[in-house]
Amino acid sequence: MRTLDLLHISLADQRLYGFADGQLVLRLPVSTALNGPGERNGSGCTPRGRHQVRARIGEGLPLGAVLRGRRWTGEVWTPELHAQHPGRDWILTRILWLSGCEPGRNRLGEVDTFRRYIYLHGTPDTEPLGVPLSHGCIRLRNADLLELFPRVPVHCPVNIEEAPCPQWLTAPLA
Repeated sequence: MRTLDLLHISLADQRLYGFADGQLVLRLPVSTALNGPGERNGSGCTPRGRHQVRARIGEGLPLGAVLRGRRWTGEVWTPELHAQHPGRDWILTRILWLSGCEPGRNRLGEVDTFRRYIYLHGTPDTEPLGVPLSHGCIRLRNADLLELFPRVPVHCPVNIEEAPCPQWLTAPLA
């Protein structure tokens, strides 16, 4: 299992593309913000531009572990738990916490990705992927996140762009 050295998220494709040594090795469906792209604090949008993974949270937790405030609540997601908390924004399994790398665009002031708590995180399997529905974060299937998490080191670059990536959408994986 190769360590990834770049993640690219296409808002148009609703896909995460993972690269190792310049080769496309991973392609996963995601769900980004229902409110679309944007960087402002409180916007509920997915920030664009160059980012890095600032923190990896949840190593060793069970599949479906419920995280609040970046801490495990001790709960594991079930349909019954979901029914008890309607409308909750479920953050499950693992967190890859992003930090912007472009001052004035996605770092510092009113556009700070890290202070906005923008993550790549797991979501209930009942939630659709491939369509924008999040509150700003990048949602993934829990099983996909378990595959991704050990391959992504702290400081791994993450590009989030609006443009589609047709060359990667159907390309064979290396």
